[in-house]
Formats: sequence, structure tokens, C-alpha cells
Amino acid sequence: MLDGVSLDQIRAFIAAADEGSFSAAGRKLYRVQSAVSGWIGSLEAQLGVALFDRTARFPKLTPEGVLLLADARNIVSGVDTLKARAKLMAGGLEAELSVVVDVFFPTATIAAAAKSFAEQFPLTPLRLFVEGLGAAYQPVLDERCSLGILASLPVEFPSLVSERLDEIPLVMVASPQHPLAKFRGRIPKRELAKHVQLVLTDRSSLMSGKDYGVLSPSTWRLADLSTKHAFLRDGVGWGSMPRHMVESDIAVGSLVLLDVREDFALTMSACYRASAPPGPAGRWLIDHLKRLSVNAHESDDTSTRNGPDRV
Repeated sequence: MLDGVSLDQIRAFIAAADEGSFSAAGRKLYRVQSAVSGWIGSLEAQLGVALFDRTARFPKLTPEGVLLLADARNIVSGVDTLKARAKLMAGGLEAELSVVVDVFFPTATIAAAAKSFAEQFPLTPLRLFVEGLGAAYQPVLDERCSLGILASLPVEFPSLVSERLDEIPLVMVASPQHPLAKFRGRIPKRELAKHVQLVLTDRSSLMSGKDYGVLSPSTWRLADLSTKHAFLRDGVGWGSMPRHMVESDIAVGSLVLLDVREDFALTMSACYRASAPPGPAGRWLIDHLKRLSVNAHESDDTSTRNGPDRV
């Protein structure tokens, strides 16, 4: 019966196919040839097919054996992965790392971090979610995610520990055809109030009754940042966007900067429940994001210092 197939049988089958003979397979497995022959013979009996043609001097895989060899390799690989993952978990490594990332956080940064994470922890699946405002906090608070890369909000979360990662500059922009784009210098608040401000709405109840960065009494609420981006370029309204998302638009003139106020930025932090601090994989990801932030700022500083020399 197939339920009685053993790993010894499967490993013997693979070794014989790889080594070209039962005796060589025995040497590889540190077993006598008769043991290898016995395992393969019993495996063939249980499967009901011949895996090797034994009519020549050396055994040769049959067509059925060629097809089943791939399955055998997958079985052994799966068992080896299971054993390795269980060993890591027993040592405290997370079985899976679930992370919610604020929609304002640079996609390129989190993608680079995820790529490095896969190399560092190949057996730990990374599950990523993208949300905005309070909806990004909710999965951490509800214990659906063990870690959040979240923007600061005017709300207290006593159950969470936060570690600062970076600041994301926000800029006020509008289409070059928008009336506010005609202003030169600081735009008065009374002028802002005359036009629709596009605002990212919170899909959770955490920010209920609270507005964040709203400067006009006339607003359109959008639940998706990419939709807001498209509406801004089409001149539907004006509003704030992460600088990294609109730099190319500003460069080609499809969006223009509005002089509304200074020092407008979101502080990004790694947040987790105080009762469930990150394990080795989560800790590594936090520290790696911190290093990426430092490296990015050092690169920006170098570019700023060298800029005038290239003019």
C-alpha cells in the first residue's frame, strides 16, 4: 500500500538515479547495496510500476521512473523544508511575518526590504497588507498583523510600541490648469477654501470625527491614494501627496507645487503590540528599514553637497 512508502525508499530511489547504480547509491547513503536494492524493490511493488530497467549492466530509469523521480524529489525537498522550518520555529523564529504598510510609505523601499528579507529568511513567508490612516493601525490592534509600518496620527495608541523609521515629506499639488496653480508665493487660506481639497478618507473608525491635514471646508473623500493622484492630475481638486509619488509629475509639469505651508511631513514608525514584541524576523525587518532610511538620507546629503559643483 502507498501509505507504507518510506523516506528511506524514496531517498534510495533518488540516489540510485543520480549515482547510476545501486552500489554507488549505497555508498552515498552509507548503506549496503542489498539494503538499497531492497528499498527500491519494495517501492516498485508498492507503486505497481518498475522504476528501473535492470537488463543491462547498470540499472536505467524506465519512462515511468523518469516521471516519478521528479515527484520523489519534491517529496524529499518538502520534508527537508519542513524539518528546517520546524527547527527555526523551535528556536523562536516566526512561522510567518504579517506586516501592514501605510499607503504613504515608499513602495520602492518596502520592495527592497522584502527582497532582502527573502534572502535572509527563505523559509519565513512574508505577508504584506497596504492600508492608510487608522485602517493601517487596525490590523495590528486586532492582532491580524504582528508589525505595522505606520504614519503618525493625532490619536494615542497606548497598547502599541513605536520605533521611528523615517519622515515622508508631503507636498500640496494641483494640476497646472487648476486656479490655485496661478498663484505665485504663499496662497492665502481664504483662496484654498474656495476650491475642493481631495482628502484620503479613513476606512476605519479610529479617525472618526477627526480631520488630518484638511485646510478647506470643501472636500472630496477618496479611499484610494492612486485615485487621488489621478484626480489631482485631472484638475478635479488640490491636495497633498507624498513627494516621492509626484516627483516625476512635478518634473514634467503634469502637477505643480502649491505654496501652502512649510515643514509638512509624516513620521513613519515600526509599530507592534507591547504584549507581542517582534521575533527575530520582525526585528531584522525593522532594523533593515532603519538602515535603508539612514543610507537614503546620507545619499541625499551627498547629492545636496555636490549639487552646486555640477551646475
